[in-house]
Amino acid sequence: MTIAHLTALGLCCALGNNKQQVWHNAITGSRAGMRWRSDLLTSGSAVIAGEVSGALPDLSVWPAHYQSRNNQLATLAYQQIAEDVAAARQQYGAARIAVIVGTSTSGIAEGERAMQHYMAQQDYPKGYHYQMQEMLAPAHFIARLADVSGPCYAISTACSSSARALISARTLLLADLADAVIVGGVDSLCQLTFNGFAALESVSAAHCQPFSMQRDGINIGEGAALFLMQKHGSGIALLGCGASGDAHHVSAPQPEGLGAINAITQACQQAAITPAQLDYINLHGTATALNDSMESHALATLALTKVAASSSKSMTGHTLGAAGAIEAALCWLTLSDYNTGQHLVPHCWDGQADPALPALSLVSIGQQQAVSYCLSNSFAFGGNNVALILGKTI
Repeated sequence: MTIAHLTALGLCCALGNNKQQVWHNAITGSRAGMRWRSDLLTSGSAVIAGEVSGALPDLSVWPAHYQSRNNQLATLAYQQIAEDVAAARQQYGAARIAVIVGTSTSGIAEGERAMQHYMAQQDYPKGYHYQMQEMLAPAHFIARLADVSGPCYAISTACSSSARALISARTLLLADLADAVIVGGVDSLCQLTFNGFAALESVSAAHCQPFSMQRDGINIGEGAALFLMQKHGSGIALLGCGASGDAHHVSAPQPEGLGAINAITQACQQAAITPAQLDYINLHGTATALNDSMESHALATLALTKVAASSSKSMTGHTLGAAGAIEAALCWLTLSDYNTGQHLVPHCWDGQADPALPALSLVSIGQQQAVSYCLSNSFAFGGNNVALILGKTI
């Protein structure tokens, strides 16, 4: 049986620029990367955003169409797995290593700035190229960066994009179309997403509060997570995954969580475990009224309300197309040797539970527990639902 081993991880988000920083800040409940910005809403109002801080890799030696912030974030994550990719390339050959990336914004921020320049001066700025904002851009760039030539494509299914990418990577291994896959997601901050969610009245006025009776919407963030997934290895693997498309509404989730239940059930069956064997759930937990209601009802239907659970989005922001991979990365870190104290990712919120929702076992800062199986949920517009189960292998 082919197992999708997750043998290496590169990661950056509002919690830090590498695995060690992210894990330390996650288990301490840090919101240091969640910062007020007044340049993202066209109204000029200030809004909290999850930023990747510090110097990013210099891409000035690359052709102009690769020089986007999105690709800088992808490079920051890739550099952390570069040696593992080089070893895999030597073992399998460049043509047997694939690249699959989930994204929802790609380089649209550069497109926004180019359009503003055009409207002011009737010409595009020097260095701008439309390819910056194509959805394939980050996948093609990473393939060039890694010097691999296997299947290469991007997936864009809104907030489940990179979770879907992980499913696709596993499928490539099972179909023997690749021996290894560089897989994950990347998204960067831009005005398009902030103003789009603001139009839906789904942006929080302050820090988001998942599952709180005071919840009023999301904080948007940015980041990248890239795994090296291989047929051969040991340690941590993607043991099971499930996906569904309930098509309930263009932006609202199916109220009873039927599609979510379907995805979680599939993932458990594929992993050959029962829902009762799950030790930790990384909730989709956007802090919108409808999503949190749907997710809590789905978990209650599956008798999972007693399983330790948390939404990490209050610390990272909702990283949209990158969210599935970043949250799978937090599950990977929970299972990894980085977690020497058996900590769980805490649920940071105001503590005011919504009495209209089934009560979940939300993790407190400092909570510790041995974990063998993690579930990561990702739910997107259009009823696109994904559930991933990560666990340890010998």
